[in-house]
Amino acid sequence: MVNVVEHPKFKGVFYVETDTGRQLATENLVPGSKVYGEDLYRIGDTEYRAWSPYRSKLGAAIEKGIRSVPVNPGSKVLYLGAASGTTPSHVSDIVGSKGKVYCVEFAPRVIRELLEVTSKRGNMVPILGDARNPSSYRFFLELVDVIYCDVAQPEQAKLLADNSDYYLKRGGKVMIAIKARSVDVTMDPSQVFKQEVKILEDRSFKILDLKHLEPYEKDHAMVLGERL
Repeated sequence: MVNVVEHPKFKGVFYVETDTGRQLATENLVPGSKVYGEDLYRIGDTEYRAWSPYRSKLGAAIEKGIRSVPVNPGSKVLYLGAASGTTPSHVSDIVGSKGKVYCVEFAPRVIRELLEVTSKRGNMVPILGDARNPSSYRFFLELVDVIYCDVAQPEQAKLLADNSDYYLKRGGKVMIAIKARSVDVTMDPSQVFKQEVKILEDRSFKILDLKHLEPYEKDHAMVLGERL
């Protein structure tokens, strides 16, 4: 027996309930298509994709009880560090056909895998670019409601703030998956998180929540913020 219920807090996010438990899911924008080998569940005329928090930091943040997820149906999202498209594909499901996900990825090898995902999803725009240089892809973008950042760079908060200066709407929201070991392998992760948060606050962000992502991701935290 399979049952699907809406997430009690977040629009466009669901739980699939089976005899073995429940798991996060999104409604599949491209029915019949998988992105990373996830399970598919059909209920009536609607298909849902299982969303593993062990494969997605956004999924992990939801399972850890993050205060809110600003990605909603119809949202325009700039996704920095899109990699092969695992989490961006779930963001694509959530924003739906009226939304847009601009996917910036630096590595040419990885973006080839991303292109396989975006070719099937009309609301995803792949961009080969360096998130440290936001002006380099300004011709591909519009102002967005949300910037989601998941990059393995030493200056993660600065990178997010720089992109926000170019592309984030007034009052827009940000989410950043801080990878402590990418910032400074010698520092205690909690100190790294505080350091990156301070950088965001100094760049006119109000921090709305911070969640450590263990056991899904070691030495990672998700920060939710709002541009003042």
